Amino acid sequence: MRFSTLMKYPADWMLGLGADNSVVLTSRIRLARNLHGEAFPGWARKAHRAELLERMRPKVEGLPVMKDGFSRELSTLDAIEKQVLVERHLISRELAARGEGSAVVIDRRQSLSLLLNEEDHLRMQAIRTGLNLHGAYEALSEVDEMLESQLEFAFDPQLGYLTTCPTNLGTGLRASVMLHLPGLVLSDQIGQVLQGVTKMGLAVRGLFGEGSESLGNLFQISNQSTLGESEETIIRRLERVISQVADHERNARAKLFEDDPDMVRDKIGRAYGLLRHAWVIDSKEALNHLSLLRLGGHLGVLDAGCIGRCDGLLTEIQPAHLQFHAGRKLGPEERDANRAEIVRSRLQSLEAPVNRYPRDDREAPDGDDEPTSQA
Repeated sequence: MRFSTLMKYPADWMLGLGADNSVVLTSRIRLARNLHGEAFPGWARKAHRAELLERMRPKVEGLPVMKDGFSRELSTLDAIEKQVLVERHLISRELAARGEGSAVVIDRRQSLSLLLNEEDHLRMQAIRTGLNLHGAYEALSEVDEMLESQLEFAFDPQLGYLTTCPTNLGTGLRASVMLHLPGLVLSDQIGQVLQGVTKMGLAVRGLFGEGSESLGNLFQISNQSTLGESEETIIRRLERVISQVADHERNARAKLFEDDPDMVRDKIGRAYGLLRHAWVIDSKEALNHLSLLRLGGHLGVLDAGCIGRCDGLLTEIQPAHLQFHAGRKLGPEERDANRAEIVRSRLQSLEAPVNRYPRDDREAPDGDDEPTSQA
């Protein structure tokens, strides 16, 4: 598969297809593995990394799920192409910083990607729409078993799978979910909820993982420890916590609209008006306003179909995507103008927020049965 083909067809999880993703956008499982008796990538010489890549890459490309997939060595990708893959959550920022001796292999659906010679020899990840960690793990476990039958992984009977970072020892599993939490943010409950999450031994990060900022009210929550627990235990505990956070978010949205519907509609309406008519907009502002449109779709203030449009735009308006589609490097001002143009185009047919109480079946004042006009 060529890079242009990969770009042409976004994954289902990028568009929110296949499951309820009003609060939990995506679920991701990552497994870290290393080859027995070989130096970790960060310690290996360049020639040794290249040798290990030659050994691993044919095995990965030969997986049935990788038929007609995308496979490239990082040294053959330019800076924009690497960043595009980061923005699509298909590779890490750490792998993007590497070149010769590192590679990525991605399936056609872009739901499975394997990173070769990143921090570990193999970093495998599967992504699914909504809260579906078990589905992601099942897909990845099958790949893991196939590769382990062909490659000897570094494993200790007491410590489990050996990894570069001690926090990944044991199962080598990282489970994470991406949540959209505007209700908790607007109601000033987000700090309390996230504090409770961290007390349970879970990590809270931004849109692009460790060290990144939370934009558009998007938060990534994942397990921190992998040693001494089974994969099932890690996944079950995380899903239980995420379900509780999602319930808090839904309750916060409902209470906000019940207590101050005009304020909520005003914020959604302003976001709609700005995105529909702005000619220059930066990433942060665009993501924050798209967050409010997603909220409007969930509450019924906007057509529910706007959620899918917003999900597609979350990726499409990122800096590297804008530059890839422009076919050249763009300065910040050009990116902001291009971003605004794309957003206006995608939202052109989105109807304005309704000037009524969503899902309210009460009769109109004075017995007027005519539908309320739109704002």
